[in-house]
Amino acid sequence: MIFNLDETVNQKISLINSFGIELHIKREDLIHPYISGNKYRKLKYNLLEAKKQGYDTLLSFGGAFSNHIAAVAYAGKKFGFKTIGIIRGDELQLAITRNPTLKYANECGMHFKFIERSLYRNKNSEEFLESLKRDFGRFYLIPEGGTNILAIKGCEEILTETDVQFDFICCSVGTGGTIADLINSIKPSQKIIGFPALKGDFLKNEILKFAKNKNWNLASDYHFGGYAKVTKELIEFINGFKKHTGIQLDPVYTGKMMFGIYDMIKKGHFEQKSKILAIHTGGIQGIEGMNQVLQKKELPLIQI
Repeated sequence: MIFNLDETVNQKISLINSFGIELHIKREDLIHPYISGNKYRKLKYNLLEAKKQGYDTLLSFGGAFSNHIAAVAYAGKKFGFKTIGIIRGDELQLAITRNPTLKYANECGMHFKFIERSLYRNKNSEEFLESLKRDFGRFYLIPEGGTNILAIKGCEEILTETDVQFDFICCSVGTGGTIADLINSIKPSQKIIGFPALKGDFLKNEILKFAKNKNWNLASDYHFGGYAKVTKELIEFINGFKKHTGIQLDPVYTGKMMFGIYDMIKKGHFEQKSKILAIHTGGIQGIEGMNQVLQKKELPLIQI
């Protein structure tokens, strides 16, 4: 289960009007095109545990352009598991060939069950899970987004001894698992800043389920309207960032995080000579699907 871990370098980013701030990006996106960033970290020990317990089938949950679904599908193909994706939105069963994420997962051999959005909210209930066992038999369950105790173990390996030089560690936040792992990994002198892709304060409680330390906070003003919501301003930033640095950001997670970091630097949030490390958690596969949405809305496209 090893990919290009030697390529997860910290790349320094040159900043205009940086106020003495030094910014680096940990290139976890280079691990693999589909099992990249935190998706690799979250799946690593879950796949090993599934093998250990003798499971031959993985089951998980996700939406239309889910990085997690794509990663689970590829992991199943790569490591010899059957895969089942419980997909939010029963209307999507008519769009498999048009939706690049679902098309890819299908090509990897994933079997889908499409669920009405109202029913999908019950995905963690015992009754719902029992119905899935009746439908599919024995399977190894991976939560939506991949966050569980074994995922925490994997993501705690993101930071290394060379990262102790940084004052701030920044990451995007989805389900809260990755930031909890980073919180558990940092030194007392360091601080974590999370950039939620979703609206609302509920993430704090999710993070506290796993986080042991207290030197962290959420920068909650950069969700751009909520999960998978983007604006022209965000798209222009992502395209400009790639032109300037050569690094591709995704519009759901890392694009919002980097926008937030730049904005906070401009507003003087960080002291002079602060050293910041931003974690690139991957997610690039979702851009093609997002561009389909942007084209329908007559918004600029994300340059790939």
